[in-house]
Amino acid sequence: MSENAWIDVAPVAPSEKYFDLGVYSRKITTSSPEAQTWFDRGLVWVYIFNHDEGNYCFRQAIAHDPNCVMAYWGLAYSLGPNYNKGWERFDRKDLVRCLERGHHAARRGIELAKNASPVEQALMNAIMFRFEKAEASADVNQLNLMNQKYADAMRAVYEDNKGDNDIATLYADSMMQLTPWKLWNLHTGKPEPLARTRQIQKVLDDTLRDNEKAWEHPGVLHLYIHYIEMSPQPELGIIAADHLRPLIPDGGHAHHMPTHLDAQVGDWRRSIASNQDATRADERFYREKGAMNFYTFYRLHNYHALIYASMFAGQKRTAIDAVNRMESTLPEEVLRIESPPMADWLEHFISVRAHVMIRFGMWQEIIDLSLPEDRQLYPFTTAIYHYAKGVAHAATNNLEAAEEQRELFRKAAAIVPETRKAYMSTAKQIMAIATKMLDGEIEYRYGQYDQAFESLRECIRRDDSLPYNEPWPWMQPPRHAYAALLLEQGHVEMAAAVYKADLGFDETLIRARRHPNNVWALQGYHECLVRMNKGAEAAIVEPALRLARAGADVPVEVSCFCRLDSSQAPQLSNSVAVEEKCCGGK
Repeated sequence: MSENAWIDVAPVAPSEKYFDLGVYSRKITTSSPEAQTWFDRGLVWVYIFNHDEGNYCFRQAIAHDPNCVMAYWGLAYSLGPNYNKGWERFDRKDLVRCLERGHHAARRGIELAKNASPVEQALMNAIMFRFEKAEASADVNQLNLMNQKYADAMRAVYEDNKGDNDIATLYADSMMQLTPWKLWNLHTGKPEPLARTRQIQKVLDDTLRDNEKAWEHPGVLHLYIHYIEMSPQPELGIIAADHLRPLIPDGGHAHHMPTHLDAQVGDWRRSIASNQDATRADERFYREKGAMNFYTFYRLHNYHALIYASMFAGQKRTAIDAVNRMESTLPEEVLRIESPPMADWLEHFISVRAHVMIRFGMWQEIIDLSLPEDRQLYPFTTAIYHYAKGVAHAATNNLEAAEEQRELFRKAAAIVPETRKAYMSTAKQIMAIATKMLDGEIEYRYGQYDQAFESLRECIRRDDSLPYNEPWPWMQPPRHAYAALLLEQGHVEMAAAVYKADLGFDETLIRARRHPNNVWALQGYHECLVRMNKGAEAAIVEPALRLARAGADVPVEVSCFCRLDSSQAPQLSNSVAVEEKCCGGK
């Protein structure tokens, strides 16, 4: 087998049916119109983080023009680290494979570069720094140094090519990759000291200010959302997000990315709509390409975001439908892939059903829920299902069964592998939150209210300590249960403070921990204001509550269905009164 065997694909004419990726194009040095088309497709895919399909497109470009320098550049780029998968998240086998292939692609591109344009030669020389060693190093610091050299090389390319949107994208991306998901300190609202946040900001702001075409560039717009989302003012990215939404019709992640900001500003209906677009596009991709690829992670992430927004909007049908669709596109064989270790990346998505059922108080359905047959493949899910069953039994006052499920949960949680993740969080961190939530629910049913509230406060502290995730892997804010039970026990002022913080009506919580406009906290806060005789403030909140309740498909009278007594909740009808005699009085 030749050293190029992994590159070789049978050439496919671009005119054959393919995904609709919009109109974006970058003119490259090639004698082949077919290679140009396949390169453009690959570039769009990597800009919206479908690196596997981008890799395929660049190989198609090479099949049509074996001397196409930029196709080799794209091939190397698609094999490298990215914002969601830094070198440290590659398993050993994956790392060796990608370093060797990336080095080979970069070296071959440089060999061909004499006939390329100056900017193409510069890009080719820069990408070589990312793969300067063909062998995998066990030293993460050495891999990070390669990233740093690449970013420094891209700075020179950028300085020589200002006004080039692709170069601006790649330079910003190279800097973001130095500290992925650590551009901002969530607690101070300032850039992290080691991050090049201000340089990234300047590159992206200058590009959007100086080049009108940047507002149609999928890479610039995508990275702008990632740059701004953890900042103290994520709303500043909304215009960029709105420009990105329609750009790539069959690019699911392009539809989804704006919802990172929708969630931050509390536009739950817009988040639902865009994530519906994302998942429908992803389903087209799934039908054509299947699930045996890393983009499956992004597909499931988009479903997860749809479910998350639906939960905050009180849309049970939408959430359950999305769970069903998500699970149907994750065959077990994907979880059995060992390199990359897909179960570590993906299993947590299967546990999402339990979070949805708790959110909507589906107690009997949770009790009847079947556990996974293969507990070794689904340890995370098994533990979360036991947790959910414990909560359900507690809510239905079957405390013996709740205690039994708590013990089963503890045993299951203890054997979840350290390598299991839920985005940036570990499974162990999620289990720690579940532990205190379940303790609090059971203690509450025993009438041990002080201990229950302390357990729930500890649950909140653990949830607040999670690293930034979008969406948060713990899907119902613990504050919703805590405040609901406080209200049930008559601690109205305490509950009001909790709801106020959750809604972002004060500065108690960091920006990323607020959930503006969510129907659950609006309902709880409005009840508190009414019960505290703060009619003027209640009247201010009421229009937002009415709108939120109108968008829900379940009655929302409490912020958590673990609160069983809603008799003191003020009645707020959303029905329209119709006169018996109208339209002529007949």
